[in-house]
Amino acid sequence: MTREKSLIKNTLIITIGKVCTQMITFFLLPLYTGVLSVSEYGTVDLLNTLVALLLPIVTFQIEMAVFRELIENRNNKFEKIEIISTSIISVFVHCLIFFLLFAFASSFIKNNYKLFLVINVIASIFNSLFLQIARGFGDNTRYAIASFLSAFFTVISNVLFLVVFKFKVEGMLLGTFMGQCVSSIYMFSSLKLYKYISILNFNMETLKELWKFSLPMIPNQISWWIFSSSDRIIVTSFLGLSATGLLAASSKFSSTLTTVYSFFGMSFTESIIEHINDEDINVYFNKMFRMVLNLFVSMGIGMIACMPFIYPIMINSKFNDGYKLVPILIVASLFYIIVGMLAVIYVAKRDTKAVSKTSIISSIINIISHLILIKYIGLYAAAISTFLSYFVLAIYRLMDVGDKFFSVKLVKKDFRITILVLIIVMIAYYINNFYLNIVSILIAGIFFLKINYKFINNIISVVKSKLVLK
Repeated sequence: MTREKSLIKNTLIITIGKVCTQMITFFLLPLYTGVLSVSEYGTVDLLNTLVALLLPIVTFQIEMAVFRELIENRNNKFEKIEIISTSIISVFVHCLIFFLLFAFASSFIKNNYKLFLVINVIASIFNSLFLQIARGFGDNTRYAIASFLSAFFTVISNVLFLVVFKFKVEGMLLGTFMGQCVSSIYMFSSLKLYKYISILNFNMETLKELWKFSLPMIPNQISWWIFSSSDRIIVTSFLGLSATGLLAASSKFSSTLTTVYSFFGMSFTESIIEHINDEDINVYFNKMFRMVLNLFVSMGIGMIACMPFIYPIMINSKFNDGYKLVPILIVASLFYIIVGMLAVIYVAKRDTKAVSKTSIISSIINIISHLILIKYIGLYAAAISTFLSYFVLAIYRLMDVGDKFFSVKLVKKDFRITILVLIIVMIAYYINNFYLNIVSILIAGIFFLKINYKFINNIISVVKSKLVLK
């Protein structure tokens, strides 16, 4: 099987495990936005934002180093035991320190949901570590099952706590915790991680090597948090929790696109690391880069075209003020995907310092532009500053990767057609005429089929080969 088809196969395995429950979560938006008030929905989003901020700080991003090292030591049992024992013991100590610091500071924190914040941070830490161990083992099937279990039990718990017990904010936070716990328990038992854990195999030198890779990733993750989450903090401070709720609801569509990309990004990262020293890595990366970019750009354009019909169905009318933000956030997410694909090269080359440096610069742009614009254009500032920062980071990384490693080339013909179709769809979106929106959907559909012809053929080929084998 070629590298391209192997990559598609791994992506399909991960996607099957996650996409069903992601779609369930997406289609439950009417429930969430209907049961919770705008400010309550904003509160949930804000607390999840803080969990995302604390996660890399507490773990030192060691889970990413574990994934990177396990790929190169899949056939060395002793090294696997040493890496896993060292990382799990280290994370356990970090969590203990975090809990003690929280216990000391809790009397100064005036928040009704602070306990939910702590338990969700700790549950997310272990779930994230176990998932990266599975990826390091190359066990994408168990990774997909664990992701499915996490999302499934989160959704079921949310419905139970919101609809039956009327727990509101507490219900959604508790549901997230339960989903993480179920996933962690499954991973620990199915991967038999207990066989890889021994205090005697804790190695300080191994820990230093893991930290050498992971510590530079902390500023990078905090920068990504600034990208995706600082907007909530700024909006809450200037415009209130209700505005944060509007932003959270409108960003669900762009985050769905980036979530779908994450399925591919996992297998793409693994594939590039495995082949980074191949002579034709430049050709291979450029081929995959263009294929993925075409796929997600056409998906993003299709989402914008369909949004005039989808948004009123999926989102409660009290969130209607967020409608005009959606296209800007979707376009911003496309530049996020470009940035993510380029980051794979840095990780494969172990140049994590460059990842952090470029992310920090762009996050500063995000904050400054948001603070300047919010006084003049209100909630639109969040979407525009996000777009601007992702755009600058994408351009910078394209040039930086070209200077350090190899050039990343775009097809001019595809680029021109894409821009033209995007402009047409955006105009139709904001005019919001029924017949014009139908034409927009048809144009987006034709564009999707034309630009992804080879990718669709590859998927059909992979599926056919599996059916023949069965």
